[in-house]
Amino acid sequence: MLGLGAGAAAAVGLSGCGTLTQSDGSTHGSGSNGGGSGKPSPSARAIGDGSTSFTGKQPYQPAKPEPLQPGQAPPQFVVFSWDGAGEVGNGLFPRFLDLAKQHQASMTFFLSGLYLLPESKKRLYNPPNNRVGASDIGYLNDEHVKATLTNVRRAWLEGHEIGTHFNGHFCGEAHTSVKWWTPQQWRSEIDQAKSFVKNWKTNTGFTDLPALPFDYDKELVGGRTPCLLNQENLLPTARELGWRYDASSPGGLQVWPSKKHGLWDFPLQSIPFPGKRFQVLSMDYNMMFNQSQNSTKAPAYNYPAWREQAAGAYIAGFRRAYFSNRAPFFIGNHFEHWNGGIYMDAVEQAFKHIALAKEKGADVRLVSFRQFADWIDVQKPEVLAKLRTLGVGQQPVGGWKTFLKETPSSSSSPKGQAA
Repeated sequence: MLGLGAGAAAAVGLSGCGTLTQSDGSTHGSGSNGGGSGKPSPSARAIGDGSTSFTGKQPYQPAKPEPLQPGQAPPQFVVFSWDGAGEVGNGLFPRFLDLAKQHQASMTFFLSGLYLLPESKKRLYNPPNNRVGASDIGYLNDEHVKATLTNVRRAWLEGHEIGTHFNGHFCGEAHTSVKWWTPQQWRSEIDQAKSFVKNWKTNTGFTDLPALPFDYDKELVGGRTPCLLNQENLLPTARELGWRYDASSPGGLQVWPSKKHGLWDFPLQSIPFPGKRFQVLSMDYNMMFNQSQNSTKAPAYNYPAWREQAAGAYIAGFRRAYFSNRAPFFIGNHFEHWNGGIYMDAVEQAFKHIALAKEKGADVRLVSFRQFADWIDVQKPEVLAKLRTLGVGQQPVGGWKTFLKETPSSSSSPKGQAA
């Protein structure tokens, strides 16, 4: 586990994103399900056909974030995120909800809109540059749609963020790929993804499930594109929609983020790959690709070493950031069983390692992308500009008390560096 010396582990004053609390004062994870009773709030108000509803402030959110004070070290933020966020009977969605609840953590779930659309209604989906109803991911059967709804509802009630992974997941070089979509076509895809969430009752005919407890027009403030493609054409549309961030950049570095087109750019990051001279992107797919050349069913004798290598990569990325520039650490995964499920075991192992560091006193915050955006939005531009001068693995000269003791006024911050 993380060997934290007394000085490194000492927690600094809270600056938001600490213990998650409910409006009644209870902490994240208290009660039977970590999200209250699971029953609609007495003040719940149905939206549209009743698929979604307004239920008030989301439970288990961090305290109001505050700017870093002079000489204060930034917390180590870690964001675990999930692409697709469908529950297909393998128990992975509730497995990681249970893990987050146990450690009072928040995550981001990038929901694919098609996972709430029955295949019998697939002609409601009109993907850009593709035939009506086409999709490169499978439609879910009714039981799996219900399971996905149940877990998405639970996720929000337990303080997690619901973003979007769009719909049909078209990748590659062909003209059908999202790589070629225009900003207007991205708008069509987003509108449809939101519609499938906001109208699942009409589309499914289900009458035995409660409404999702959020207004998706307000909840949705960020996403991740399929295969990390075509962020440049998504961003103008995302900005028009009032989104706050995008997590689609490939090949990012472990440095403090900046904005593109007015949105925070939260990329997957290159992290050390144990036993290799190259680095790997902080996502399960990239681990798998580098270990088994895209085979999801490689010979099982490889699994123990690969599992440890994947877990070691995540842990190495965390340690490098924590003991140097404190850049936020972004991790992406899928609910999958590639190579015997070793990547799910690896991310759980890494998650527990990071959570243990927090529980031993390290100033570590396991948050969603939106929660991190809340924190970074209130930081002084000149402080963020100073943090961005730190390279990958670079420690602040003189330590944090010296490095952030005094910063130039915002009026003299480097052009283009202000948040």
